[in-house]
Amino acid sequence: MTETQIPAQYSTGVSRINIEQALIAAGKDLDRLEPADLALLEDFHSGGRIATYQLVELVDLTPETEVLDAGTGIGGTARYLAARFGCQVTGVDMVAEYCDTARWLNHLVDLDDRIVVRPADVTELPFADASFQVVFSQHVQMNVPDKDRLYREARRVTAPGGRLAVWDIVAGDGSALDYPLPWAEAPEHTHLATPAALRTAIESAGYTVEHWTDLTEATVTTMRTVLAMPPSPLGLHAFVPNFRERAEHLTDALADGRLRAIQAVAVAS
Repeated sequence: MTETQIPAQYSTGVSRINIEQALIAAGKDLDRLEPADLALLEDFHSGGRIATYQLVELVDLTPETEVLDAGTGIGGTARYLAARFGCQVTGVDMVAEYCDTARWLNHLVDLDDRIVVRPADVTELPFADASFQVVFSQHVQMNVPDKDRLYREARRVTAPGGRLAVWDIVAGDGSALDYPLPWAEAPEHTHLATPAALRTAIESAGYTVEHWTDLTEATVTTMRTVLAMPPSPLGLHAFVPNFRERAEHLTDALADGRLRAIQAVAVAS
């Protein structure tokens, strides 16, 4: 991914400051922070922690599992996996600021020894072949024009028999979208595949899909519930500018069929 493919909201330079202020405003003691304290503000994808939990339940993880969180953002999924299963997780993201924020949060919840965060391009991963048993990819591909390259790289670093766990937004009926969206300021920042094209890219990379579910309706229900909640200092709005507007645009597009939400697990052949 080139610099021009990174939406502007991904480089504000204030994510750590804003998150710190949100935690303090919510009454959290930064010297005694637990991983669960971050749950409301760290899962930068539709459905939040609920979607992460549901995807994780489809993949067998143990303390010995080597996991890659490809497109880790501020590290929510990586921390959830490391805290719950005790496994070693490597997180990569193109945005250096997000990597810095993820490391800071890992330190606050005492997970430094289980998580490594590296700035890296998900289409050019700095790892040896077959380095990981499980690769998580959540709401990443809509920013990547070359889906084939994305999933070939994921497959290259997945050990034979390992799994790719996907939670993603894909194109729906082809109608125009309202912007901004959580991942894009404008149409030129988004690269949505159809469900069929996404599945083809994954399978062509050398994976066999064992689970493929359209969770659009459930995601709309979850998103509407979140949007109806009383205001709180904790949430993705702590570091994503205009988050409510972005979330409303996403929810409306999922509700009327312009977008779909896909959950998938594929096995490396």
